[in-house]
Amino acid sequence: MSGEDGANRLGDYLRARRELVTPEQAGIRPGARRKVKGLRREEVALLAGISADYYLRLERGRDKNPSPQVLEALARVLHLDDVESRYLIELTAPRPRARPRRNREQVPTRLHHLLAAVGVPAFVEGRSFDVLAANALATTLSPRLRPGQNRLRSMLLDPEEREFHVDWERAVASFVAAFRQSVGDAPDDARVVELVGELSLSSARFRSLWARHDVRELQGGTTTVRHPVVGELTLHRDKLPVDGLLLVLYYPDEAGDNAEKLHLLAALAAS
Repeated sequence: MSGEDGANRLGDYLRARRELVTPEQAGIRPGARRKVKGLRREEVALLAGISADYYLRLERGRDKNPSPQVLEALARVLHLDDVESRYLIELTAPRPRARPRRNREQVPTRLHHLLAAVGVPAFVEGRSFDVLAANALATTLSPRLRPGQNRLRSMLLDPEEREFHVDWERAVASFVAAFRQSVGDAPDDARVVELVGELSLSSARFRSLWARHDVRELQGGTTTVRHPVVGELTLHRDKLPVDGLLLVLYYPDEAGDNAEKLHLLAALAAS
């Protein structure tokens, strides 16, 4: 996973983020001879008010305990938002020598009952975006939303998923960033290593997005998808945490074409 084994996660993140900040964004005149697009180490150090030698030690993993003041300054220089800043802080938190073994993700019986009772596409996903359970309307909306599928893998490797999302580029960038946020404290988890390894070999888009170290919280919102039978659907999405899992629901506004199209999908699911 290239530095994701916990040896130098802080340095990897700092390096990736400074390479994304342009000199213009930092208020620096780039000059005609400049060869790098992002910031140099010494520029980050100067803007953060720390020595270049100390910043170099942070990037190389020789110092893993910067003060809150230093982290705040680096977040400001690297233009990190609130989610990214929290992620930066979490990277410096002490990690237990022996992490408790993760239990197999299981869907409580009551969630299966809930999936059957709700009248909208709904499914349950695990930490690594594995689909663990789904109702018939969800699989009618997308065959990739059935148990055994992985949403990130489908997004990147399934051509039908690319056609399904009207704005696939934005969707896949959000998914990869949310995946990194979701597994942030367990990059050496066996499932994470397996999935990242597979996608790194199979998808150039994943490799480029993963190298950016973007982190996002993929929560509620609105998405537009392209269904082969009913056409474009604009649906709201909510993610509700339940017992360490996420219950995901898609639903339309009460009136309008999207509600009518979802009623048609419900009829298809029932048949």
